[in-house]
Amino acid sequence: MAHSVGVDVGGTKVLALAVDESGRRVGNEARRPTPQGADALLDTIVGVITEVRASAGDVTAIGLGVPGLVDRSGRLAIGPNLPGVVDLPFRDELHSRLGLPVSVDNDATCATWAEVKLGAARGATEAFMVTLGTGIGGGVVMSGKLQRGHNGFAAEPGHMVVDPVGPPCPCGRRGCWERYASGSGLGRLARDAAESGQGHRLVELAGHPESVRGEHVARAAQEGDAEALEVFRQFGWWAALGIANLVNLLDPEIVVVGGGLVEAGELVLTPIRHAFRELVLASEHRPEVPIVPALLGSDAGAIGAALVGFDRSD
Repeated sequence: MAHSVGVDVGGTKVLALAVDESGRRVGNEARRPTPQGADALLDTIVGVITEVRASAGDVTAIGLGVPGLVDRSGRLAIGPNLPGVVDLPFRDELHSRLGLPVSVDNDATCATWAEVKLGAARGATEAFMVTLGTGIGGGVVMSGKLQRGHNGFAAEPGHMVVDPVGPPCPCGRRGCWERYASGSGLGRLARDAAESGQGHRLVELAGHPESVRGEHVARAAQEGDAEALEVFRQFGWWAALGIANLVNLLDPEIVVVGGGLVEAGELVLTPIRHAFRELVLASEHRPEVPIVPALLGSDAGAIGAALVGFDRSD
């Protein structure tokens, strides 16, 4: 049976694994720290693929998920979380080195495909996923197909502007959605509360108002601290605002929420669902749109990349 190796390139690690055409894991996985610079990154990717191929048997395709804008030629135009990597033709470089068909997509797009094929949105034909991590990524499936846009740059929801006079974003604009509804956004909301004299337990845990981070909010909220729960309520409103805008635009049958913040479970999801009903257009006149947690965890990007490799290998 043919196998595909999927590689998920993150800001801190590169993970590779192999699956068969049903999505079943085969062989061993390999992971290494993400290096800086294009040449070192390519060497690392080839290294983890070679390691996985040795245990996976008949590998016929490679899929790669990378953070940033990936065009239809498999070139990463820019990856803000990959310093020194700009205009890198991943597909051509890896095909030359490995001699196999190579597919390259945005990492959150790959994770979305995994959740639709095997995870929380399995069986759905109209769905989108948002990944709430350090920033916000996403992916869209319509009529059962991944949507990549004309250039391949579709589904960057984190950079929807929700407040034109809001805080600066690393992308160069102000008030992007991920400044409010990502892990860094949760930390910022918590620090704002602490510096205004609220969030007493948060400051106790962090040691100083400026040191408050999202993990302190989660710990205090799990203890039942009212001020931490209020931060989660505010965070949920901002997250729901972006999700409601996307639902208004795309009319999906299901919304999947992934990324590291989902590990906090209902502390994150309950405020989002509550605020979503108030923010989405005509909530009382439309069928309920389930907002569900992703199921495949941190492996989703690599699994989805491998599946995309199969889809584009013919």
